[in-house]
Amino acid sequence: MHVALATLLDRMDSAALAGTSVIKWGAPVPSFGDLSSSLVASVGLNPSNREFVDEAGQELCNAERRFHTLGSLGLRAWSDADTRHLKLILRSCCMYFQNNPYDRWFKKLDQIVCGTAASFYADLYPACHLDLIPYATSAKWTDLGQRERAVLLDATADALGLLLRDSPVRVVILNGKTVVQQFQYITGAVLDEMEMPAWSLPRESGNNIPGFAYVGNIHQLAGVRLNRDILVLGYNHNIQSSFGVTTDAIRAIRDWVAEHSCGVLR
Repeated sequence: MHVALATLLDRMDSAALAGTSVIKWGAPVPSFGDLSSSLVASVGLNPSNREFVDEAGQELCNAERRFHTLGSLGLRAWSDADTRHLKLILRSCCMYFQNNPYDRWFKKLDQIVCGTAASFYADLYPACHLDLIPYATSAKWTDLGQRERAVLLDATADALGLLLRDSPVRVVILNGKTVVQQFQYITGAVLDEMEMPAWSLPRESGNNIPGFAYVGNIHQLAGVRLNRDILVLGYNHNIQSSFGVTTDAIRAIRDWVAEHSCGVLR
């Protein structure tokens, strides 16, 4: 992961990221949890700004800190980072779930990931989380303009491939419809889509929100050869949505993940 992280750091000062909402003083986040020992990885869009700042927008410090920044590493620019700094950044990623994880977000996602018998919070069978874009932005993804989203995706299209290539991951779980769409955009993969009646979310209006599952296999990602097949599983619901996903739907998605991943992870 040192090579992949060095590449991500080099891109922090690139013209491609200039003018974007990327938090330039925050380190890239190659993984949440120990990628080097995880067979399962969930995938999201990009790290939340709450991984670096509190509700008032102030940098998290001391025991509240989750990831390193220029300030915490004593650096003026990312180009000054050396091997020691890379190790510190990677250690903060590896130890994320043992330190101060953003449980409000990850606890819900873990209810689905645990269908693989792995967990973000387990020592014996750990899972990790990756993002399509390994840079936190000051604004939420939904608040970014379409052009900026495209710029960020294009600038980091191979990042996920570089990270997966050097990992033992065998199953990736795409967290929500937008992640599924953008994953297919950067990979060129076409996942099989199936409507799942048990995942339907009831609404008082009667216009229930249907559930969809996505499944496929990849052996390359944005031109990066993975040297193995990786099973891709996805679902359309936003598990962390304030509108709420029912317990029954979460249980059904978890069971579907368990059924499809068991043969790969034996």
